[in-house]
Amino acid sequence: MALLSELATEIVIPVCAVIGIAFSFVQFILVSRVKVTPERHAPPQSGNNNNKNGYGEYLIEEEDGINDQNVVVKCAEIQNAISEGATSFLFTEYQYVGVFMVAFAILIFLFLGSVKGFSTKNQPCTYDAEKLCKPALATAIFSTVSFVLGALTSVLSGYLGMKIATYANARTTLEARKGVGKAFITAFRSGAVMGFLLAANGLLVLYITINLFKLYYGDDWEGLFEAITGYGLGGSSMALFGRVGGGIYTKAADVGADLVGKVERNIPEDDPRNPAVIADNVGDNVGDIAGMGSDLFGSYAESSCAALVVASISSFGINHEFTAMCYPLLISSMGILVCLITTLFATDFFEIKAVKEIEPALKKQLIISTVLMTVGIAIVSWVALPSSFTIYNFGVQKVVKNWELFLCVGVGLWAGLVIGFVTEYYTSNAYSPVQDVADSCRTGAATNVIFGLALGYKSVIIPIFAIAVSIFVSFSFAAMYGIAVAALGMLSTIATGLAIDAYGPISDNAGGIAEMAGMSHRIRERTDALDAAGNTTAAIGKGFAIGSAALVSLALFGAFVSRAAISTVDVLTPKVFIGLIVGAMLPYWFSAMTMKSVGSAALKMVEEVRRQFNTIPGLMEGLVKPDYATCVKISTDASIKEMIPPGALVMLTPLIVGIFFGVETLSGVLAGSLVSGVQIAISASNTGGAWDNAKKYIEAGASEHARSLGPKGSDPHKAAVIGDTIGDPLKDTSGPSLNILIKLMAVESLVFAPFFATHGGLLFKIF
Repeated sequence: MALLSELATEIVIPVCAVIGIAFSFVQFILVSRVKVTPERHAPPQSGNNNNKNGYGEYLIEEEDGINDQNVVVKCAEIQNAISEGATSFLFTEYQYVGVFMVAFAILIFLFLGSVKGFSTKNQPCTYDAEKLCKPALATAIFSTVSFVLGALTSVLSGYLGMKIATYANARTTLEARKGVGKAFITAFRSGAVMGFLLAANGLLVLYITINLFKLYYGDDWEGLFEAITGYGLGGSSMALFGRVGGGIYTKAADVGADLVGKVERNIPEDDPRNPAVIADNVGDNVGDIAGMGSDLFGSYAESSCAALVVASISSFGINHEFTAMCYPLLISSMGILVCLITTLFATDFFEIKAVKEIEPALKKQLIISTVLMTVGIAIVSWVALPSSFTIYNFGVQKVVKNWELFLCVGVGLWAGLVIGFVTEYYTSNAYSPVQDVADSCRTGAATNVIFGLALGYKSVIIPIFAIAVSIFVSFSFAAMYGIAVAALGMLSTIATGLAIDAYGPISDNAGGIAEMAGMSHRIRERTDALDAAGNTTAAIGKGFAIGSAALVSLALFGAFVSRAAISTVDVLTPKVFIGLIVGAMLPYWFSAMTMKSVGSAALKMVEEVRRQFNTIPGLMEGLVKPDYATCVKISTDASIKEMIPPGALVMLTPLIVGIFFGVETLSGVLAGSLVSGVQIAISASNTGGAWDNAKKYIEAGASEHARSLGPKGSDPHKAAVIGDTIGDPLKDTSGPSLNILIKLMAVESLVFAPFFATHGGLLFKIF
């Protein structure tokens, strides 16, 4: 028996989720104290100057002769334009996605209901024929409901993240006038709002859903957790469209702005004369914030669902030990508390005073959260699990000790940290790999591209070993359940990971607003420093997302094989091998679609930006405003149109393969897409991140070597901009979307497994 009683578990999980939501609300209030109105900067009253995080103090500089009131008004105007653009895009995207959601929900109901001919009679349980379980029709109805709940939670996660980011960007810019420390705290707190809201919402909705379903299912836990898998499918399917649509949007604008503005016209990044500049800043929010939020929520939902499905047929599923069954949710609850303490280290316990302290502060967040979480996992494993229990392992029962499960979660957690640091090494301009890429710009864009590609391929090696070790250790100890909880371990510090990740685009926007508002060079230097650190942390976030996706999809694959009643997956049989080779091709097909989508959308953007520069008199002189709205419309229309084919490829593949070729071929497709997808995703994300930071390394000119390659506008700098432009769709569209491809195909196969097992393989039945 577990030390933690069932009642205590019922209380602890929702309380931790509510604490997470409350903490994000407190952080939001602290951010909102930075006012985006001119009255804010009246001289402070005496005695009001002792707040450590800097509200009510004099500005460090008086804007180099620029009227302070005008600057604040300009910042507010730009912030509103970005916010309106982002909101209108998300609403347009969600209308299209809503139609898909309804259609797919009906499909789930029809497919799963037809497994037993829409029978309402109870059926014998899969693992105990003596007992009766709920009918297949109930699974169909409840899977559909949990799919809709997962989809709505994912949409809400993305939308709330985007809202806080667009609320915080101008506030970060204004705080940069007091010093880099104040700006860092504002950006980080805003990221924390998103991180905690998402982690807590995901946990709370899943927990409430389980308890509501339990009212109907009662003791049929296998049926209950089978129905819960729809939650993961809903979360990930929305994330796919959010990631692909947002990624195409942001990169079309970014590539258009860079190629015409920086390379052809030789004007700075985020110059207000550039017509694509608002669309570019909107894109940071809809792609990197809304898309990333939905993506990591999908990972979290799926790893929880995979762990619960595998556990429902273990000894604590069969014996109805509620506390042990909720072990995955208790880990996530502990994660929220650990991340809360970790966040205080960045915002309250230590203060950043110099630019060089930014990146170490963000790295410390990862280390502190991992160390504290290791202790947290040990406590949860001790109080929530019986000292030994059995796990179902492909037809045999395997005895597992509670300390072995602690090691499974721990190995996932630390593998995540290793992947994070390797990603940082290959994408941060503080280390030699990116400096070598920058150096290769001396001889032009071609050598820059060659070096960048080589760096991306090389950066795959250690993360794959880390994933391999965690798979081996966790499977040896606790079979597929071990892999599922290892994935949860990697995602247990999701609140901190998301805070660090959202910090990047917020800082990027802050720099853009500083440039457009005509702030001084010193302010821009500070926001650039925040942004450069944010670039690396965004790459770390993508590394986490890809690593966890590999473990999650493997756990889901195991659950699918169990559900579809496949005893072994033999690679040498033709049915499986054809699936394997086709599955390995799918990430390439998907990448080709998303890259081409960015290319064609960017083409339209480049033409529009050139047209405005050539036909609007006085635009280059800064006498008239460009037509920002047309560029925003081009990005919106292109991304909505272009996100449908890649989305259809991912969603239809498991259905077509399952129905026409059967579960063995589908198991091959899942294995193939997992193996090749992870490699491409890591190399694409890191190549793009390295090119971006190589360009920033040259622009910043912080070292003698960097100054020898600069300044902005020099030939090496132009070569670096071209590399960055090529890397944009790799790191922000194709790479991050691939981790959703491998997870989504696995969870979809799991949801439809009963249908495929009963009615699938039509072609093999005919011939």
